[in-house]
Amino acid sequence: MSIAEKIIAFNQSLKIEADIPSGINVLFPFSDEKVIEATKAFYFKYYNDNNRRTIILGINPGRHGAGITGIPFTDPIRLLKECGIGNSFKKNPELSSDFVYRLINTISNVKDFYSKFLISSLCPLGFTKDGKNLNYYDNKTLENSVTPFIVETLRKQIDFEINTERCFCLGEGKNFKYFSRINRQYNFFKEIIPLSHPRYIMQYKRKMLNQYIDRYKNALS
Repeated sequence: MSIAEKIIAFNQSLKIEADIPSGINVLFPFSDEKVIEATKAFYFKYYNDNNRRTIILGINPGRHGAGITGIPFTDPIRLLKECGIGNSFKKNPELSSDFVYRLINTISNVKDFYSKFLISSLCPLGFTKDGKNLNYYDNKTLENSVTPFIVETLRKQIDFEINTERCFCLGEGKNFKYFSRINRQYNFFKEIIPLSHPRYIMQYKRKMLNQYIDRYKNALS
């Protein structure tokens, strides 16, 4: 199986069997035929091989990016304009996706970048509460409940020919702290390199955007 086939099968099989706290909803876009078509087009275009890549792990999908397209940090606008994949999703922008594709185009190009890196999330399914995004660590009961799911799915993602010498963690605070803790327990990667989360940069540090892109470039090189 190619990496594309493995990722598509992985996405379809995602299921959280743990009890989710009341009032919290799980984002599962992969039951939508449009998402299935978009993800197949994306992964067969960029991952139809068995080459080893380095993984970049965010927190969990959000409702305006991967929660719509099924592709981490890729909103419908970037899916069309940057990846050349037509789609009928509502063309709403997502801040993290904006940053990621600015970065990709600064480093090289989409095809070259994805030949070296896989972008995913520590928790590959996202959450909402009261119609807003919720990070897995924002609710301690939720965090504890989904930890077995995170551990299991991280093992499966490493099987996508992922380099285990080092990986990158998007989020230098709670996401990195949590990831470091489970990594010490399960020894997934020899080194985890934290980077500021794209949404944090775009929302709070936009005046320093070029400096943050340079930091990413230096780290990823």
